[in-house]
Amino acid sequence: MKDFPIETRQYSALTALSYLIGPLQIIASHFGALILLLTGLSWGAVVWLTWLYVIRMLATTTVYHRLLTHKSYKAHFSILWLGCLLAASAGQMGPSWWKAHHLAHHKHVDQVLDPHSPYAPPPGKRGFYWSQGGWLLSSQFFPTKLPMDVEKDLRLKAIDRFHFVPFVLLGMLSYGIGGLEYFGAFCLSTTLLFHGVQTVNSLAHLFGDQPFITDDHSRNNWLVALLAAGEGWHNLHHAFQLSCRHGITIRAGKVVYLPDPTFSLIQVLERLKLASKLRLPTERDLLARAQQTQKDQLPKLASLKS
Repeated sequence: MKDFPIETRQYSALTALSYLIGPLQIIASHFGALILLLTGLSWGAVVWLTWLYVIRMLATTTVYHRLLTHKSYKAHFSILWLGCLLAASAGQMGPSWWKAHHLAHHKHVDQVLDPHSPYAPPPGKRGFYWSQGGWLLSSQFFPTKLPMDVEKDLRLKAIDRFHFVPFVLLGMLSYGIGGLEYFGAFCLSTTLLFHGVQTVNSLAHLFGDQPFITDDHSRNNWLVALLAAGEGWHNLHHAFQLSCRHGITIRAGKVVYLPDPTFSLIQVLERLKLASKLRLPTERDLLARAQQTQKDQLPKLASLKS
């Protein structure tokens, strides 16, 4: 394999420096979670840990992914702003960084320029380690070009450059509520959430079924869907990137809808008049893209040629 290609960054060194804080936060969270070995974990801290995991995971999937990056629905700016703050508090970096990396993933999926494909790690790196987080400790961590739509919004740009502030403030709040134990719960929640998100990059490209035709290794993986609030139905997402519902598959030639907590939250926002124009593929489009449909059509095509 040739040397792993590195493209020139198109933003300031100061911005790159602010981004460097991101991996340090995640590393610190891993070590901070060890505090619980000394303090123990009360039921109150378990509730705090779980709440932080759920609310910040949903912010990442609902806002960073389906709203900000893919524009699969429209929402009131307050939802976008609050969601970005919550996602940043999870150590998921800022909105410009996150969108830039995810768009690069779709553009170069499972190829060398994919930032975190398990199928195209740089020389000397193992695929699962690379996609599960190793890429954050490499030059691939820095996106090449930031998305202009986010950069033009001064509020989102500020969240991006100061992405570490919500993270620090939430850590301080956790300590203020319950001392070292709750701070340790915050760190453990952040660590688990980080790996939950990374399983979309790793496991959802390695294990699972592929009900829809794509030109990559994306798969529907129920474990990842559980950990990442519906994001594990990854094959559907790559087949229909604009769909705000990922929990869809094909069984026995029929469309089957799967649990998708992120989509359920978007529906709640719609009922509250905070979201609108949800983008969804039709069942005809789903069946036309299905692997089984294509296989079933092969005998028909052969008979037409004979």
